[in-house]
Amino acid sequence: MATELTTTEEKQIRRGADCLADWLKVQGITTIFQLSGGMIMQIIDSLHLAGGFSIVTVQHEQAAAFAAEAIGKLSGRPGLAVATSGPGAINLLTGVGSAFFDSSPAMFITGQVNRHERKNELPIRQLGFQETDVLTMAGPITKKTFEVSTFEDLLPILNTALETSMGGRPGSVLIDLPMDISRATVNSYEEPTRIERPLGPSASAAAIARILELRKQSQKPLILAGSGVRGSHSAEILAEVATRLDIPVVWSLLAVDCLPSEHPHNVGMIGTYGNRWANIALSEADFLLVLGSRLDIRQTGADTKSFKGGRPIVHVDIDSGEINARIHGCEPICADVRQVLDALNEAETSGIQPCTDWKNSIRQLRSEWPDTKELEGRIDGINPNHLMHVLSASGQAAAYCVDVGQHQMWAAQSIKIHEGQRFLTSGGMGAMGYALPAGIGAACHYNSKKPIVVIAGDAGFQLNIQELQTVKRNNLPIKIVIVNNRAHGMTRQFQDSYFGSRYEATVWGYDTPDFAKVAEAFGIKGLSVSDPDKLNAAITELWKDPLAPALVEVMIDTHANAYPKMAFGLPISEMEPFAKPIAMEGT
Repeated sequence: MATELTTTEEKQIRRGADCLADWLKVQGITTIFQLSGGMIMQIIDSLHLAGGFSIVTVQHEQAAAFAAEAIGKLSGRPGLAVATSGPGAINLLTGVGSAFFDSSPAMFITGQVNRHERKNELPIRQLGFQETDVLTMAGPITKKTFEVSTFEDLLPILNTALETSMGGRPGSVLIDLPMDISRATVNSYEEPTRIERPLGPSASAAAIARILELRKQSQKPLILAGSGVRGSHSAEILAEVATRLDIPVVWSLLAVDCLPSEHPHNVGMIGTYGNRWANIALSEADFLLVLGSRLDIRQTGADTKSFKGGRPIVHVDIDSGEINARIHGCEPICADVRQVLDALNEAETSGIQPCTDWKNSIRQLRSEWPDTKELEGRIDGINPNHLMHVLSASGQAAAYCVDVGQHQMWAAQSIKIHEGQRFLTSGGMGAMGYALPAGIGAACHYNSKKPIVVIAGDAGFQLNIQELQTVKRNNLPIKIVIVNNRAHGMTRQFQDSYFGSRYEATVWGYDTPDFAKVAEAFGIKGLSVSDPDKLNAAITELWKDPLAPALVEVMIDTHANAYPKMAFGLPISEMEPFAKPIAMEGT
């Protein structure tokens, strides 16, 4: 039986970390992902004594970072991960970068050695044990880093960090907190106040009028929605504007959930692995309204001149640096996407004619190039696009957390998004190992009251497989689907295109465990399926108890390719396997 070591007198002592706990409560940040270490133990103890916090212990700090990012994506307020100095802080960095690149609000607090143990200007590598300059490392992959030098700096830094993370284009911030400041005895301090997300800039009346005029002139208008739609909390208003202005919507990988799949204006995903019909529609549109999308190479292809063509493109983004960065000649609107959509939703729409023929043409393209036909006759066994349809048919999941690889593309191409469902993945960082920790974050966001689906490849899942213990310990309602092709599939496909099908390090020299047995070893129900005729039964079994963790391993053909795939160097409408790349992609 544990002995209660904390006396009443000790509970009355106020420390720096207690003030941090007070501030977190006021901000509504009550779920903290962490892995214990010496420099953060005062923080953990203060959170415990304060009560009202969910302190989630993970098995690796990278998982804490991904879980915090997921909460930021879902809530719009930063998730929080805490790690100790040295290896703990460094292990966060992949997730720190993922939040930065995907514009997810997230806060990271790293413990640091006592101030008197810092090497400062001494010409040595390290003075204190595990002393590490994580701020310099994290600088390029955060919006801002902060070093707490005195206790008096703590509250102002916390406020500024939160405002920075949520404001403008959201992203990650990192605060390095020395242990002696965490433990400092505090006599008095300013009571914290809640900080709300500041509204971004609005567009001018002339800019809104220009969008409406271009819409009136167009026969084939199209909206390209990016992650800025979710980042600005405007998915619902997008649906209203698309209907009101009668504009079909295509979307990037980070905007899979911007519209329900059955919305009449939802077209599909564009880009390197976009739905074929959506890429063709994107190439044929005579007016393009880009909302919060970077127009990076995976969305436009390498042929930027053909992407722009002679059509007008209005590019709305809160980050001015993203506009005309690759696709030149766009009409810029540097504003909050929500502000622009609100203005469009209130604007006078007389003179806008329905684009019935254009929408019928897109529907015809979709019927000619269905997603489940791309691999038909090319593989044996279970069709991964069909798997995604079966998995998402019931609409039971609150969110899909998807890893990085071919399965990510099959999921984005074919998952059916129902009203209110979310789709989370790692886009800019493209970090394998993302899905399971993100699923943990999502389950915590929904207080374990709604099931979360994790979709991962066999290779990516092994990067953070240890977090099965976190799932089991917390009895999280996570349904794990491992799409197992016994290969690093995306790079194996790359080898087919450019390296003479020499499968070193992707098939050769790589293997997988029996994931169903691994799940059982962690105390989680596991099953496996390879027969297409038994797929429905396996997915039904996965959902048997919606709030119980379970894992199903779905075996697919090692040589199943993610098709269609943009033929690199050609216009976006030219896609493999019918067109061939004319150069090797660099990304």
